Amino acid sequence: MSEWVKIAALSELEPDCPKRVKLDGYDIALYLVESGVYATDNICSHAFALLSDGLLDGYEIVCSLHSGSFDIRTGEAMSPPCFEPIRTYECRVEDGNVLVKMTAGT
Repeated sequence: MSEWVKIAALSELEPDCPKRVKLDGYDIALYLVESGVYATDNICSHAFALLSDGLLDGYEIVCSLHSGSFDIRTGEAMSPPCFEPIRTYECRVEDGNVLVKMTAGT
């Protein structure tokens, strides 16, 4: 079972500037890019670092700790030392709010 959950107002997001959001025990990074809003886990899969502290370059978030990177659309690790993907969340914008699809048990 899954549900859409409001996570932020669209007005809170700045282009190319990741935003950290905590939601029911999840630490999520939101990204506003030209084509829309994306969401991923906020913790780097290589070592504990907040991706929301990193640099967003197009669709690639670069971790501030060791400069590994991930594709925010797929979660795929793009450069070492990151090899394990991160989780992504489906997003949509509705009435000026950003919603993410949360699945029970994940």
